[in-house]
Amino acid sequence: MLVADRLIAGALMALSLYFMSHAVALPIGWNGQTGGPGGGSFPFWLSAVMLACSAVILLRSFAADARASFAFDTAMLRPILLVVAAIVVTIALISWLGAYVAIPAFLFWYLRIFGGHGWALVLSITLITPVFLFFFFEVTLRILLPKGVTEPLFFPLYAMFF
Repeated sequence: MLVADRLIAGALMALSLYFMSHAVALPIGWNGQTGGPGGGSFPFWLSAVMLACSAVILLRSFAADARASFAFDTAMLRPILLVVAAIVVTIALISWLGAYVAIPAFLFWYLRIFGGHGWALVLSITLITPVFLFFFFEVTLRILLPKGVTEPLFFPLYAMFF
């Protein structure tokens, strides 16, 4: 399993460097003309964080106690597959229902049904997340997220902010 950790960490590092090399084709700094970050900013810095995390995983796999402390619990395979399946369904639903419905639906499933958390936490995160995403991406960065069939509901918001 340590070999797999090292291979995946190395592959993610290479992928991060590949993404960063393509992101610098666009401006990665603050764009004074549009009043926001350049088109390559988000992919570049996201790839940089992915590179740093992969490097930490790679370095940690070479620690002296890594071999002794590493164990894969096969009982965790089912929950991992459930979450992966839920993420695939969420991605599939984004184009039909939109990001502002699919992502909170995934969060609701993950927190309440899969995780068994209380209603206060579930409702607060499920309701605050789409509002935050809207203001961060659509209003601040002016990056439109897919809305699917819910797009007509956003026309009054567009009139207020654009």
